[in-house]
Amino acid sequence: MRNSLSSITALAAALFLLGGCNKAESPGEVAHDTQEAQQEGQQDVAKAEQDAASDQMAANQGMPGVESPAENNYEILVARAEADHKVAVERCESLSGDEQKACKDAADAQLDASKAEAERQRAVTQ
Repeated sequence: MRNSLSSITALAAALFLLGGCNKAESPGEVAHDTQEAQQEGQQDVAKAEQDAASDQMAANQGMPGVESPAENNYEILVARAEADHKVAVERCESLSGDEQKACKDAADAQLDASKAEAERQRAVTQ
């Protein structure tokens, strides 16, 4: 009896969790989450840019072991792509079901394309 009760409870919990997938969030939640994603993304890009500037100053002073300008540019481009991706995914949360999934898939595809372009640029400039 306990075994079947545990199984039923586990099944109910799983169905509850699955029911929440691809469910649209309220406009207020989406706006809040999007704003947070934008702020986090701006901080990540600023950090990548700051690291690049620090590496450039160190290289100008002849310090060894700094990343190349091509590598720094790559890291900035990836930070921007990931920041844009976070915002896009949060905006997808306003949709539900298949529309939300398609939106997130498109955001993922854009991230992959942006990272591939960053890789291409890094290879060309090294």
